Amino acid sequence: MKLWLAPLEGVSDCAFRTLCYRHGADLTFTEMIRVDSLVKKNTSSLHLLDLKNTTPTGIQLLAVKPQTLQEFVHVFPSLGIEPVCFNLNLGCPSPDVIVQGGGAALVKRTKRVAELVDILKKLDYPVSVKLRLGLNAYEKEKKVYFPLLKEVDADAFIIHGRHARQKSSEAADWTVYEACLETGKHIVPNGDITERKDIEYFKKIGIKEVMIGRAAILNPSVFQYLKGKEKVSLDILKKEYIPLAEKYPSAAKYKENVLAYLGKEMHSTKWLM
Repeated sequence: MKLWLAPLEGVSDCAFRTLCYRHGADLTFTEMIRVDSLVKKNTSSLHLLDLKNTTPTGIQLLAVKPQTLQEFVHVFPSLGIEPVCFNLNLGCPSPDVIVQGGGAALVKRTKRVAELVDILKKLDYPVSVKLRLGLNAYEKEKKVYFPLLKEVDADAFIIHGRHARQKSSEAADWTVYEACLETGKHIVPNGDITERKDIEYFKKIGIKEVMIGRAAILNPSVFQYLKGKEKVSLDILKKEYIPLAEKYPSAAKYKENVLAYLGKEMHSTKWLM
């Protein structure tokens, strides 16, 4: 079973991704980056493209307009970075993003998502989609995500088992995954995966990768734990992380957030991209 680190806002800089990779994560992702800001050469957004070492890293993008994504595809080679893959965000629950037609608002816009995926594939990297089960309980019940799974030619679909109005304190719905697998698409579950028995469950239904989010903030060695080793103490992880944060510096908030969040069971919508 391959284990992926989720895009985590205010957390997933190069230092944190590297720490997770050292402790068993097979693939990591940047936090969500707005394509329109990259095209405008916004400095803070460009800094999120912090692929400073060989940690396997995918870039998660928030894109809504095909024209803007086309512009990004045109300028990307000049950025001089080599991600493992790209991921399109269809899961952000932020009202500011949704009102602009982005994040979870894109789940039912199958043709638009198909167009965005096709544009991004021009860069010749694998392209995945990370989605929720709709904007709300009604959209989840109507399975608005199924047309997208069937019709969009993405290399993988990372499915967060909640709709956009659910809090992280509410249980993710794993019952959706078997039906999603029946589409024949590459399905990667995300949400509430914390124990070895969870991994065994997903193996039994035919899953080959899962994505880990909040559990990695609680203890970044959760990846090796889920692979059969023991977790590392928080004191040791902090001693490991601080030199990484100095070697691969980013905005001060990342170091502050990681050190503040370690070991704490927290429910924050800002991470759940």
